[in-house]
Amino acid sequence: MAAALTVARAALTLLLVCLLVFLITTALPGDAAVIAAGQHATPERIAELRVALGLDQPVWTRFAGWLSGAVRGDLGLSLVDGRPVAPLLWSRFTATLFIAVPVWVLALALGTPLALLLGWRADRAGSALLAAIAGLPEVVLAGGLVVVFATWLGWLPAVSLVPAGGTAADRPEVLVLPVLALALPAIAWTARLLRGPVTDVVGRRFVTDALLRGVPVPVVAARHVVPHLAPPLAQAAAVLAGGVLTATTVVEAVFAYPGMGQLLATAVGTRDAPVLQGLAALVAAVVLVAVLAADAVSAVLARRVGAR
Repeated sequence: MAAALTVARAALTLLLVCLLVFLITTALPGDAAVIAAGQHATPERIAELRVALGLDQPVWTRFAGWLSGAVRGDLGLSLVDGRPVAPLLWSRFTATLFIAVPVWVLALALGTPLALLLGWRADRAGSALLAAIAGLPEVVLAGGLVVVFATWLGWLPAVSLVPAGGTAADRPEVLVLPVLALALPAIAWTARLLRGPVTDVVGRRFVTDALLRGVPVPVVAARHVVPHLAPPLAQAAAVLAGGVLTATTVVEAVFAYPGMGQLLATAVGTRDAPVLQGLAALVAAVVLVAVLAADAVSAVLARRVGAR
């Protein structure tokens, strides 16, 4: 019963996100017909395009039509070029994963030991540095990385161009700067988030008793501290998945990388509502699945840790 209620809440959240995005898109000045017709189009031509694109229908009718198709896996056609939205989203989503997955792995793999180090030593200076890095805008960090590694040193390309018909795997060097621009603040954010739980666990009696018995610090950390970090780490991983996926928008724009971020910017500029709806539904679904999975995993881990 609890599981069914959780899934129902997630489905309702997804529906509300899609509805909100649809209403915001509708409220934007202009529409796909106006933009497609051009600056010197006549009102009659714009009206013809609105009818052809289905924009003459009421808002709720259009949303209901999109929703009924989305339930069947049909996200409609792009208002700009008439291409099916679902394959377009999938190709851009897989391209974005080339950036998002390495960032997510690096944030967890490096942020966790960094949190252990800072939490164990109660390093305030290190925590302040992490706060500064975590709060640094991705666009500023990306620009600085381009200046250093592309302009001054010439080691890496300043623009992440992907070969036509290929993927980023064909030119992995184009991923280095976008991944770094996202990974550095993500690592700092993860370390700051886990520092508090680390400090709490380190101060508990079973940790101090182990240290007094002469157990080496690395062994105490691995056997006693890390298991108690599993629940908050699972939650951090879920939040980080959604955060990284949405943060790629800025970085992809800076490096001209053909992922979801570039598609989002184009769809907003052309008022391509089906593409915007599909993007919102995809990102919201990924975030909701990650959060639900993290809740389930953290609950299981909390029971196991409590039983020890």
